[in-house]
Amino acid sequence: MKAKLFSLLVRTLARSWRIHIEGRIPISPCIVVTWHGEMLPVLATFGPLHSIVLVSPSQDGKILQQLLRDWGHTIVEGSSSRGGKQALEQLVTLAPDNIVLITPDGPRGPAHQSKPGAVITAQRSGVPIVHVRVRAVSVYTFARSWDRFQVPLPFSRITLHISEPVTVDANMTQEETAAEIARMDQRMHQLGAVTC
Repeated sequence: MKAKLFSLLVRTLARSWRIHIEGRIPISPCIVVTWHGEMLPVLATFGPLHSIVLVSPSQDGKILQQLLRDWGHTIVEGSSSRGGKQALEQLVTLAPDNIVLITPDGPRGPAHQSKPGAVITAQRSGVPIVHVRVRAVSVYTFARSWDRFQVPLPFSRITLHISEPVTVDANMTQEETAAEIARMDQRMHQLGAVTC
């Protein structure tokens, strides 16, 4: 019941948002990365593309799943701490034919510091990474949450900054992979420096 109510409230709120796209929404298979605290407008925008979304098996993740299904997403359940290996294998299998959404700093942070999952999925599946940042003019921020989770207010003007696809070398060493993860964070921060 709680999940259905949450889904209804968020979808009703999202219908009032005025979303503007800077860049291009990808239409071919890729890994879309966005920070955990900025996910809601991205999930709303990518729902019609029937994206694959990695969701934590936590209680909060279970509540989020109802919203994701109502928006048209397909769910893969797993996180860095629970079911991660199986989830990664699923994403690698699905990625060549789908758009996959990952919050690389989730589910527990630290905020804006990526874990390896998105880069490894891109390496093994052969699809590029697309970075997305969100800027909302009017937003409520849960200041005490680890990710400072953001909920745009009704009728908020929101800009989604979308990067060009970035190809990831499939034959990188462990050190090169770590460097690529750091570069992904840097690209995300650079996108975040762009104002609405």
